[in-house]
Amino acid sequence: MENMGTFIAAGDIFITRRLPEDGYEGLSELASFIKDHDIRFANLEVTVHDREGYPFLFSGGTWAMADPVLLQDLKAYHFNAWNGANNHSMDYSHNGLLATMDNLRKQQMNYAGIGENLADASAPVYIEAKNMRVALIAATSTFHESWAAGNQRLDMRGRPGVNPLRFTTKYHVKKEYLDALRELAPQIDINAQENLNIKEGFSMAPDASFHFGSYDFMESGENRQETKPLEKDMKRMEESIKEAKKQADCVLVSIHSHEMTGEDKEKPAEFLKTFARRCIDAGANVVLGHGPHILRGIEAYKKGLIFYSLGNFIFENDTTTHQPADFYEKYQMDNTAMVGAGMDKRSKNGLIGLGVNENVWRSCLAEWKMADGMIREVKLYPIHLGKDLKRYRRGLPVLRRDDELLRHLAELSEEFGTAVRIENHVGIVELN
Repeated sequence: MENMGTFIAAGDIFITRRLPEDGYEGLSELASFIKDHDIRFANLEVTVHDREGYPFLFSGGTWAMADPVLLQDLKAYHFNAWNGANNHSMDYSHNGLLATMDNLRKQQMNYAGIGENLADASAPVYIEAKNMRVALIAATSTFHESWAAGNQRLDMRGRPGVNPLRFTTKYHVKKEYLDALRELAPQIDINAQENLNIKEGFSMAPDASFHFGSYDFMESGENRQETKPLEKDMKRMEESIKEAKKQADCVLVSIHSHEMTGEDKEKPAEFLKTFARRCIDAGANVVLGHGPHILRGIEAYKKGLIFYSLGNFIFENDTTTHQPADFYEKYQMDNTAMVGAGMDKRSKNGLIGLGVNENVWRSCLAEWKMADGMIREVKLYPIHLGKDLKRYRRGLPVLRRDDELLRHLAELSEEFGTAVRIENHVGIVELN
């Protein structure tokens, strides 16, 4: 029998409220559409527990916590493949992560990217479809360094956390700028602690580049920034892909990445493009990006497909039930302040932030078919999340006809040499 299947992929699900008891207008149409696919992917952008974790000092922006009952509500959308690795995975430290994993297992939800150690966090999860077996591997490049899952040893436990995709950054500068940095460094002792650590054996000597504090510079004929995936993380991903390729008909890689080129959130960072293409080279069929809460372009690379960001699917980050003291202190609010007032302060009463960005509140679902390892019939279906509704009502998706959004996505994809045409309010991706 021919190995074939249908796929649907959504972006970020940041859910904090119960679905209305009788649903909402457009839910039935959307849910039926999603259900009509074999593999149904989304990124879970919240921790799931009832204050069982301790708030971490660093968060992904909003300390993201959802009541476990919301996992029951999410079943209305019929997703069966989940990424758990993102910039909110450890908002509530290890206890919050472990409680989230426990609640996902109780609901029999297939998740990847988080685990009790690095081996678990980086392992593929397998989904058994009607006519094919699909592997999902997930990672995040946006996280606090202490969130990375750790390896086990014969004599020591591993560390719970996310499957990390770290990256290196080098600043290429012209000679005159590098000379100025070399002259300045000893005058302000910016490298004093690093120099002492090297002398005492706590750090390795730097490579041929010049360290200025935590930044890495090297002489070049032009001024530019260079980012690359950390090779040990890249190699681990490639090994996971090769293993999954031996055990499944199709391999999906999910990557959560906020990093961008310059100040343009729509343009993925250089290292992310390198990472995605190397995943395809290693045997992945599709790379599913998410993270910046807006759409990014699509690349048809060799025989694979790269979605650099699928935007939002559910976005309710302003209606969390609780935030830790750190959140309120950041906005100079006292211990009696509540969530609504905190969100007003953060957004300057709705004048700034993600809430005013139209592209946060409209996105798309990506659909494709596969037969014998080949991707076919890639289509894009616009969704809207109710930007103009009250803060406590917006964020739920409905299918919409939106050729303007599809034209915007087509423009974003031109950078990657990918053509997107529009037929009957559906985007059609031209494959190589």
